[in-house]
Amino acid sequence: MRINSETFYNISKIIERDSKATTYKFALLRGVIDIVQDNSPFVHFVEDRVQFPTGLLIEKWLLYYYPIMGSPIELPQINGRSNLAFRSQLGKLINSYGPRGGFSAFYNDLKDKGIPQALQPDFFELTKILRNTITKMPMKYIGRSLGHGFYSIFQFENRPLGRPPKIDLEYLIGHYGTFSIPREYYEAFKVLGSFINGQDSLLFKWAAFSVNASGGNLSMETVLDKVLKGPITERNITESKRLYRSILQREGAVHCVWTGKRISNYDIDHVLPFSIWKNNDLWNLLPAVPRINNQKRDKIPSPETIERQKPLILEYWEMMHEDQGDRFQKEFQVALLGHRSFSHWKDMGIAKLQDNCSYLIEQRGFQVWTI
Repeated sequence: MRINSETFYNISKIIERDSKATTYKFALLRGVIDIVQDNSPFVHFVEDRVQFPTGLLIEKWLLYYYPIMGSPIELPQINGRSNLAFRSQLGKLINSYGPRGGFSAFYNDLKDKGIPQALQPDFFELTKILRNTITKMPMKYIGRSLGHGFYSIFQFENRPLGRPPKIDLEYLIGHYGTFSIPREYYEAFKVLGSFINGQDSLLFKWAAFSVNASGGNLSMETVLDKVLKGPITERNITESKRLYRSILQREGAVHCVWTGKRISNYDIDHVLPFSIWKNNDLWNLLPAVPRINNQKRDKIPSPETIERQKPLILEYWEMMHEDQGDRFQKEFQVALLGHRSFSHWKDMGIAKLQDNCSYLIEQRGFQVWTI
């Protein structure tokens, strides 16, 4: 689809001129761009609009605001003496996870185990407040600088929420309704999203807002450190790799996923590089000869390479599925299958992995890797 220059102009005008008393607008745009850049399997095209689960956006807001609200340094997110609508409820979550392992422990629960039973009532209230805030505030007002009415860009459809038996990321995706944007905005975010979310635009302006709201008492470096903080730490990566190694050791023979050669010394490679995809799921971890892993580094395997090595990839996926069934299936469903049934997970997973590789190579411009 060809994107006309007016769409880019409108996006620039929204970022620069839409009125802002809070960071909600930045969080909404950043979240949508991140979902688009993730090439989420839950994206659904409906005529001239593109639809997303609102639960994915709630997840992004939790990841953005948790480290900001949990910081010992005050990072203003709203002008004046008011508080963010969800500050109190998010504060409860942060305090509850303090002794449980903090930000990373929370995200691991959300993705894999589910929120602990004792914390679910408060977390459920938090997600309801977040959905209400997102859909009734920034979604309503974004685009007013273009001379349009309310909800001129974003539209949403909420579903009634009953108290669930268990809350995890899958539940958020499946039960919190949907929102949509015009297709031309989706295409623009897909092409230029990484630039829009770069330091010179959304994230920079988000940090600048907090610096200004603090009266100049904070530095850009301090705020950006919190705004850019992610939930997956080096420790999480090491623990996932340790788990993977222990399973391989029990299985006996190990073959390099890229060469097919039997190996005794190997690295655990992120198929889609962590520096680019920020994904530490088990399906994205595969054993490789250290020399080959060093050659690959931050390059993206070609779809043809994935197809050629499909038998070995599937062999390791089956191994992980057998040993870590719940975690593997949850991660696989969210990252590769979307709403599609798990019954044909192998072929659909390979196809989506190839699609992600093509997207990163052809749309994002990352270097292709073949062997």
